[in-house]
Order: sequence, then structure tokens, then C-alpha cells
Amino acid sequence: MIRADFLSLPDGRLLGFRLCGHAGWGEEGTDIVCAAVSSAAYLVANTATDVLGVTPLSLRVAEDSMLLRLEERDEPACRNLLRGLRLHLCGLEEQYPAHIKVSYLEI
Repeated sequence: MIRADFLSLPDGRLLGFRLCGHAGWGEEGTDIVCAAVSSAAYLVANTATDVLGVTPLSLRVAEDSMLLRLEERDEPACRNLLRGLRLHLCGLEEQYPAHIKVSYLEI
């Protein structure tokens, strides 16, 4: 199962996300849930860093995980990106509840 934790402030603003695990929906290379999550996460991270020019506090990518954490000052610029990712991942969670779990981690 993929665990998607959104890093949030007490007031609900999002400062990033942490993804870990594998969906287990299909075989490696054919898992549509993993592909959907990975593609969306890379889109958000690349747009924040390469298009908006944000320098994250942390950006780590490994075989089965990804972490993007932004500074509070960059929240306004990335607000809609992170909201869109949350909407996308929550939709996947509704469709594939045994394969992805979305939660929030207050920072």
C-alpha cells in the first residue's frame, strides 16, 4: 500500500508531502496506481522547483519513497499545486482503497 502523508500546518496549509510504499495493484511496470501517484508527485515537485523556482527545505526520492517539504514562505506559490495533488490522491484513494491511504502529518 502507498501511504501519502501531507505535511500540514495547524491551520491546514500544506507544506509538502511524503509518499512511501508500493500500491501492489499490479506487477512492477504495470501498476496503474503506482504510475498515477508517481506521475502526479513528480509533476508537483518539478513544477515547484523548476517552474516556480522554489528551493525546498527537503526533496528526497528513493525506490519506494518521495519527500517534498517547503518553507512556509513558499506556501502561497505552491498552494494550488499541493491542493491539486491532494485532490488527485484522495480520488485514487476512493477508487483503490486497498492500495493507497491519504493522511495528514502536522508539522
